[in-house]
Amino acid sequence: MPDPRFGAAINCIDGRAQEPVTRWLKERYHLDHVDVITEPGADGALLAQPGLAEQIRSKALLSIQRHAASVVAIAGHHDCLANPASASEHREQIRRCAAMLRLSWSLPVTVVGLWVNERWEVEEVDA
Repeated sequence: MPDPRFGAAINCIDGRAQEPVTRWLKERYHLDHVDVITEPGADGALLAQPGLAEQIRSKALLSIQRHAASVVAIAGHHDCLANPASASEHREQIRRCAAMLRLSWSLPVTVVGLWVNERWEVEEVDA
């Protein structure tokens, strides 16, 4: 039996955002499992709190090193209580976070930015 295929999602703790992001990643990248790294308002928190960013980075690396995750997503969502920004502000935060994951963190995997809209549908954010 082949090893299961993993990905990881850095996402808000809001349960409404978990299922659509996990489903989208599984379908798009043909994954069996998605490791979920949660933080309230993750897209904004990563940019505002360097110490927190390092903690989340270590969790993403654990998923990559131990589960051979092939993709890491950074997600933001509509109606976020911890990060009450507009959709356009969230998209910009997601773009900046994705760039940080690719460049500063040097993650050796595909990095994707995701926005969960008001219909709880996932939209890929160009980064």
